[in-house]
This record gives sequence, C-alpha cells and structure tokens, in this order.
Amino acid sequence: MAQSLQITAASADPALLDLPWHIALEDWPTSALAALPRGISRHIVRFARLSGRVIAVKEIGETVAFREYELLRQLRRLDVPSVVPLGVITGRHAQDGEPLEAALITEHLQFALPYRALFSQSLRPDTATRLIDALAVLLVRLHLAGFYWGDVSLSNTLFRRDAETFAAYLVDAETGDLHEKLTDGQRSYDLEIARVNIIGELMDLQAGEFLEDDTDAVAIGDALAVRYEELWRALTEVESFGFGDRWRVQARIDRLNDLGFDVDEIDITTDVDGTTVRIQPKVVDAGHHSRRLMRLTGLDVQENQARRLLNDLDEYRAATDRQREDEAFVAHDWLTEVFEPAVRAVPRDLRGKLEPAQVFHELLDHRWYLSQQQHRDVPMDETVASYLSTILPLRPDEQAILGGLPGDIRDETGAIPSVEDAAVKDAVAQD
Repeated sequence: MAQSLQITAASADPALLDLPWHIALEDWPTSALAALPRGISRHIVRFARLSGRVIAVKEIGETVAFREYELLRQLRRLDVPSVVPLGVITGRHAQDGEPLEAALITEHLQFALPYRALFSQSLRPDTATRLIDALAVLLVRLHLAGFYWGDVSLSNTLFRRDAETFAAYLVDAETGDLHEKLTDGQRSYDLEIARVNIIGELMDLQAGEFLEDDTDAVAIGDALAVRYEELWRALTEVESFGFGDRWRVQARIDRLNDLGFDVDEIDITTDVDGTTVRIQPKVVDAGHHSRRLMRLTGLDVQENQARRLLNDLDEYRAATDRQREDEAFVAHDWLTEVFEPAVRAVPRDLRGKLEPAQVFHELLDHRWYLSQQQHRDVPMDETVASYLSTILPLRPDEQAILGGLPGDIRDETGAIPSVEDAAVKDAVAQD
C-alpha cells in the first residue's frame, strides 16, 4: 500500500511518510493529531504535527484536491490572505486494500481560530462587527484579484488578531474560480451567498447558545454587504472634478492609503476642452502600512498592527527631535531601543499567548491607561513591568480561548484542547 502512495508538493517533507495514510482520516489515532479548535467543514479535517509545525489534512476527492491545491498556490502568488498549500496525497489504501480518498495538506495558520471559537457571550459586543469587517476586506481583495469564491462563509475563514481588529484568511477554495476580472454579476452573487451563509451561521450559534438571543443575525449579514460596497466604491469608483482641483488626485491616493491600500497605477483622463479631470485607480494592492513597516524595520506584521507601530515610531521620532533625520535610521533606533526590548522582556513561557506585534500593541494601550491613571507619561520600561505582572500572567489558561469557554471548543478528537498546547495558548487573549 505504501508503495502506491504519491505525494505532490512543491517541496515535499519526508516526514509526511510517517503519517498513517493507510487509515481513514476520521479514524486517525490521537497520537498523530494536534489538539486545536476545529471549525465546521463539509469534509473530514484533522490537524497533525509535522517537523515542528502543524498541518491541516482534508480528505477530499482527487480531482478536487488537485484543483484546490492549484487555486491556493495561485492565491498565494497574488498575495491574497489564504492558507499555505503544502501538497496532495494520492494512492491511499487501507490495510485491507480498500482505496481511500486523496488528502489535501495545508499549513496551519498560527495565532488564528475559526469563528466558532471567537463567538461567545463573554466577548465584546462589537466582535461580530469586527469579524464582518475583516471578511468584507478579504472578499474585496479576492474580487480585485479576480477570484470568485462561490461559498463565502465564516466557516471557510480563519481570523487572526490585528491590533483592535481582526484579519481574515481564506481556508476553503474548492468552490472557487480565478478569472482575469469578475463581472458585477459574479461579485453580487458571491456577496449574496456570503450574506445568506453568515445569517445562517449566526442563527446556528444562537441555537447553540454561543451567541446572545437578541443579536440581530440578519442585520449583521446585511452589514457585510454594506461594508463591502463602501470599500469597493472607495477602491474602484471613477471620480470627476474640475481641472483646477488637481490636488484631489493625491487626496484620493492618500484616502486609499488610509484604508490600507497602495495605488500602483491610476488612470487620469480629461475631457475635450480640458476643464474636467476623471481619475480611477487601476491597480490597487492591500498592505500599505505593513509594507512601509517592513521596508523600515523588517517586521512582517498585520496591516493594523503595522499602522499602530508606525504611529509609535512617529511619536518616537518627534520625542527625540529627529524629524529631519533619515526615517530609516530613526526606525532602526526605534526597533532596537523600544520595540525589541519590550517584546523580549516577555518571559519565554508566556510568549505563545500573542504575536510580538500584538503584545506591543497591547503595551501601548496599557501605557496609555497607566498614564491616564497616574497623570504622567509612564515610560515603556515601567509599562512592560506592569503589563507582565498584572495583565499577561492573569489570563487563566483554563478559562477562555478568545472569550470562549473551554467546553465550547473541542479538538479534532472531540476532547477539550490541552492548555499546554502552544497553539491554543497563542489564542488566549483579552477582549
């Protein structure tokens, strides 16, 4: 059986051969599994450890597996937030010779959780809104790239913290299709699928008592459509103005930068007599702030985390009276004198709770709180000491995973995930 096993991957890990491919995925032994919160899937999905990392394995038909593998590879090349495809396993057989379905392997997204792990009565009231905003941004980015999802839902999405918001990642692409450009009809249909699916998922959460009964699921679903249309118009609509108002070209670019998008190409035309100017962004890429931070410091973080860190960098530059110096030199000093000492101060046993950028974001929040409380500017070293003694250690592992009670979230074996599992500890956070 093992001789007929075939692995299709850009870079195959030999350790893949050690996994029990001769066993149906739903029957894999617990010794081969990683205890992680699971979402809802139409197929059997399991998490497993592989060479020091965690992978997701989905049992699926061979043709569909290869198609989804290629779609995910294309989305990664387009820099769309999605899981990383690792390979496809075919030629699986049980020990009695019975053929088994192919398996699609993707890399587990660290610090990310499915929506069911995020919704609970202990979360802040606006959590649903923040998740919907994140999904709207993801859907716009997919549509700009020409990707028709076909099954937009919370279940097919993973969420990671991004400062005070969330960032959404596509997980399931089997119903998707990549085009050079989507029609308005394709976009509208995808958006309607998203609205209907989200309303149903939220109602399901209410039925399971994961969500307050008075939560208006229909209003939240409608909010996705509103948020999507607002963002789509901001990124794509044609704007006309008088020839004397040419400053509005830069104003449009600045507005898109504020939304977190870069304009790589813009179409500018004038009418016959040159009195009216029309502009329309042609090539728009997300990640304006994260790219700027990466260029200045080498830090690879989420968009809103980058925005927050850049604000602190600007404050550092002003406080040290270095506005006239090269920004790159100032950024290097901020990185070595402010950011790195702060995140390195976190004890090793607590570093799995949050990403470093998210820790620093919370430190900035905590510094503001302390300064308000003490009516003075509290230095970062005092802030770090206070945060590490009063905030981070007091997040009891046995209580909440992003607000959900332990009994609300079970791993792939049906058991409550061990709090010692670093991947689960990554998700424990304040809300």
